[in-house]
Amino acid sequence: MTATPAENHADTNPHVETVDVLLIGGGIMSATLGTLLQELQPDLKIAVFERLSDVALESSNAWNNAGTGHAALCELNYMPEGKDGSVDPAKAISINEQFQQSRQLWSSLVEAGVLDAPSTFINSAPHMTFVRGEKDVAYLKKRYEALKDEPLFAGIEYSEDSRVINTWAPLLMQKRRKGEPFAATRVPAGTDVDFGALTRQLVDRLAENGADVRTNTEVRKLKRLSDGTWSVKYRRTIGRTPGEIRAKFVFVGAGGWALKLLQRSGIPEISGYGVFPIGGQFLKTSNPAVVAQHKAKVYSQASVGAPPMSVPHLDTRVVDGEASLLFGPFATFSPKFLKTGSWFDIVGQVRPGNLGPMLKVAWDNPSLITYLVGELLKNHKKKVDSLRTFMPTAKDEDWEIIQAGQRAQVMKKDPEKGGVLQFGTEVVTGADGTIAGLLGASPGASTAVSIMLGLLKTCFPDRIEEWEPRLRELIPSYGDTLNARPEVARESLGETAEALALTA
Repeated sequence: MTATPAENHADTNPHVETVDVLLIGGGIMSATLGTLLQELQPDLKIAVFERLSDVALESSNAWNNAGTGHAALCELNYMPEGKDGSVDPAKAISINEQFQQSRQLWSSLVEAGVLDAPSTFINSAPHMTFVRGEKDVAYLKKRYEALKDEPLFAGIEYSEDSRVINTWAPLLMQKRRKGEPFAATRVPAGTDVDFGALTRQLVDRLAENGADVRTNTEVRKLKRLSDGTWSVKYRRTIGRTPGEIRAKFVFVGAGGWALKLLQRSGIPEISGYGVFPIGGQFLKTSNPAVVAQHKAKVYSQASVGAPPMSVPHLDTRVVDGEASLLFGPFATFSPKFLKTGSWFDIVGQVRPGNLGPMLKVAWDNPSLITYLVGELLKNHKKKVDSLRTFMPTAKDEDWEIIQAGQRAQVMKKDPEKGGVLQFGTEVVTGADGTIAGLLGASPGASTAVSIMLGLLKTCFPDRIEEWEPRLRELIPSYGDTLNARPEVARESLGETAEALALTA
C-alpha cells in the first residue's frame, strides 16, 4: 500500500471523515505502531479507537501482566531441553535481540523528550532462574554453559551455593530444607517494565502531535471498499451514538478481541484461527519488610503437564513508584477474550474454517484441561503453599490475590496435526496489506517494537526503504543483529542502559 496522507476517493462519502491510519485498541502494540509511523511520516493522519474509558486498561495495564522485560534471561521455555539432552540458545538469543530493539527505541524517545524519566516506566530488576532437584539442576547448568559466552547474555552467573544465592535473593534461601539440590542463575541487567505507564505516555504524545485519540469508542463493523480503503463503523459506549470513519490502513491491536474484529473484516487470512482464553491471578504483597528482601524476577520450571504460560515466578514490581512483589501466575477460566469482554466470546468465534482445528487442539491437549481444573480448585491457602516452594517463610496474611488479564492463546490450522495451540504472538495480515492484527500473548509487550517493525515491512513495502535512515536513528541495531558482533553488543547494551538510567 502507499502511505500517503488521506485524500478523497471515488466512493468515499464526503460527509464521512477519512484517516490514513486507524489503530483499534489502546494498548502497547497500537501505541508502538502509532509512535513509529508518526516519527517516520509526521503528516500521516492517525486515529486511535479504544472501547474503554482510558488506554492501557486491558493486557497492557501494569497489574494485568508481570512486567517482565522478556529478554530470555530467565525464561526457561525459550530453551527447552531436546530429546538428546541438548539445549539450543537460538530462540533465547532471538527474543533477546527483539527486546534490545524495544530498549533502543525507548532510549531514543527518552532522549527526544517523547517519554518521561525512565523510572516512570522501567526499572532495574535482576533476572534469575531458580530450580530444585537433580534433573533440573543439571539442565540449568547446561543452559548456563550454552549462554555464558553469548554477547547478549554477558554477565550471567550460575551457582549451587546457598550462601551465594542468599546474597542474590534472600527469600529463596530462608528455612530452605537441607540436602535439597538447587541452583540459580542471575543476570543483573534484567528489567521490570510498567507497560501501562509506557503506553499512556506514548499515546499522550501521539495526541499532542495531532493523532485523534478516542476512548469509549467501540468498533462494530469493518468493510473493505472498492477503492481499497476501509469503512469502519463504531459506536460510542457512552450514549450509544453510532459513527463511521474511513481508513487507508487499519491495525487491530485489540488484545483478545482482535480475532473477532478480523473475522468481521472478512479477510480470508483469518480463516482457521481461533483463540482459547485463559485468565490469571497473582499473589501480591506490599509489606515493606518482605518487599525489601527481594529485588529480582525469579522464574522456575513449569510443573509437569502444565503449559509454558504457567511458569511460576516471584517478581519485584515497581508501579507508580511503589515497589511490591508478585507471585504466580495461577490460571483462571472465563469465556471472555478480555477482562471486560463478552460472556459469548468463546462461542461467538466459531466458524466453519476454525471448528476443526479447535476441536483437534482440545483433543490433543487434555493436560491443559487437567491443569486448569487443578488451578481452579486452589484457594488462597493452597496458592500461598505454592509460593512456599519459592519462599519457605511466606505467611498467608502478607499476601492478597489480584486478578490479572485475559490471555487469548492462538489456535490455528496445521497441515500435519490438523490444529495446534500456539503460545506466542502472531500477526495476521490481509493480502493487500491494508489491514493487520495481532493475536496471542507473551512475550508480545516486550517485543512490540520488533513485531511492529515486521508489520511495517509487510504493510508499507513501498515506503520502508525511504524510512530506513530514520529507523536506524531510532533503533541503531535495525536491520542487523547484536549478538553476532560482541563489541557492538557491548556498546549498545551500555548506551541503552545509561539512557534508561538502568543500574544493576
